[in-house]
Amino acid sequence: MSISRKISFIIILSITVICIFLVTVKVHLQSAKPSKLDCVQTKNNISSSWRSSTTTKPLRILTTTDSKIKQIMTLISQGVSHVNFTNLNETTSARRSKATIVNYKPSYCVGDTITVQVEMFNYLGEKKAYGGDFLRARIYSPNLGAAASGTIEDFDNGTYNVHFTLFWEGRVTISIILMHPSEGVSVLWKSRSNRYKYVKFVGKFLNRNQEVHTECGFVLATEKEKCEYMDTRYGESFYCIRPPGLACEAMVSMKSENTPYTHLTKEQKNLFTRSNIGEEIPKPAESVIVLHCTRHFLKETEKCKTGMSPPFPSGYFLNDQWFPIYCNLTSYDPLKNIEKCLAGKMIYLMGDSTSRQWIEYLPRVIKTLKAFDNHETSWHRKILAIDQTNNIQVQWKKHGHPFVTMSFFNMRDHTYITDEIDRLLGSAYTIIVITVGQHFRPFPLDLFIRRVFSIRKAIENLFLRSPETKVIIKSENTREINLDVERFSDFHGYVQYLVVKEIFRGLNVGVIDAWDMTTAYGSYNVHPPDTVIKNQINLFLSYIC
Repeated sequence: MSISRKISFIIILSITVICIFLVTVKVHLQSAKPSKLDCVQTKNNISSSWRSSTTTKPLRILTTTDSKIKQIMTLISQGVSHVNFTNLNETTSARRSKATIVNYKPSYCVGDTITVQVEMFNYLGEKKAYGGDFLRARIYSPNLGAAASGTIEDFDNGTYNVHFTLFWEGRVTISIILMHPSEGVSVLWKSRSNRYKYVKFVGKFLNRNQEVHTECGFVLATEKEKCEYMDTRYGESFYCIRPPGLACEAMVSMKSENTPYTHLTKEQKNLFTRSNIGEEIPKPAESVIVLHCTRHFLKETEKCKTGMSPPFPSGYFLNDQWFPIYCNLTSYDPLKNIEKCLAGKMIYLMGDSTSRQWIEYLPRVIKTLKAFDNHETSWHRKILAIDQTNNIQVQWKKHGHPFVTMSFFNMRDHTYITDEIDRLLGSAYTIIVITVGQHFRPFPLDLFIRRVFSIRKAIENLFLRSPETKVIIKSENTREINLDVERFSDFHGYVQYLVVKEIFRGLNVGVIDAWDMTTAYGSYNVHPPDTVIKNQINLFLSYIC
């Protein structure tokens, strides 16, 4: 090769390397793009979790966050029912539907699987010809403090198979509940794309003695001058109408208000009256008998650790204690050694009031852990608890917009979870617990997906500078049945639950499947009882002790 050709080759190679570098930097700065998402896995886990009989060709891997969001939205939409609502009598009726144990026996062994076939009928007594109903399934033994979730297989023809693993011996009751008929699911899904109108925010601006309230939100349809509050790194934008004569920096607090807006027609609202929500399908049997046979059905599992991907169901309750089936929690009780486990640790709870329950519960167990008085009384204030004896610090802080509450919260310390993570150096003594979801239910799903991608990217960056930092993801709880279903239905929560599971898949984080726990427990309260909180914290400790 001549010298000129060598020079030309070197120049071309150099330009190519520089271009690749610039493109890489540009993409990183503009989108804070997370690592590539395996689209085949996304299809298999999101869409099939909703409707296991759905199959489509795998989609190619896309590279931008916007494309990934669009792709996930498409995959979920493929698994959600799309039927037209015409008449309430033609919708699914729990009471007219039938449940039959396919593999019925006089008694079963611990470890056996029961399959219940459910055939759906409408109020006219006609067999449903399509699926997509939103069901919740569990088995339980109240006298044993035992319960577990079931998995649901939708054949898309009005027939379902519900599978239960029998984890304990005794008399076991089966419960299958119709949360929403497929027609209701279809209506809720369609309304999800236009959900900025359900909640509006009110910002309080102060200038000396002047107090002005003004409208705020992610989208403001107004010609008035607006203040933009933007997180440029992760592309998060929020707006307030600027009060005349006041600076944007003069905003001090904010609250939310539910608007009278509804996407539902008068007829569609009938789908979500209490008599049509959470109705139990007639039981296939009063109970089944489970015996302790000689064989062992659960394989030996290793200690719980970050990076594990829990199945569904991920565990079961027995004697009011949660036993995960994918890792070993049976040989010890982490809560009994909590002071030793958390000694020297700094714990950051980030999210909503369901993680705030943790910092309220912990001082009952660690008597030397005391909350610091910051002279605020609002429930959403930042909470800091310190144990000087064991050198333990626990902090709870609410997540960024949207935060739905009717009382004003302080905007001076209001930040996104991504910013909170970016501020932490991280260490072997640093533990982060993240919970998002409940406050996102009244808003478009793509907003939630983008936020979860951003949180994943922040965690990835944290692991680059501190791989020994422990991060735990707690999923959403189930909540009240009849509390403003259009905005807060568990259908919206379940879709978000699937999104969180998929986006964090493959990351070295611990997972607390609160959705599975609260489903199994039969909780219909966004703030479940202490039994559930205790077991969430017990599993949390098993990841770090």
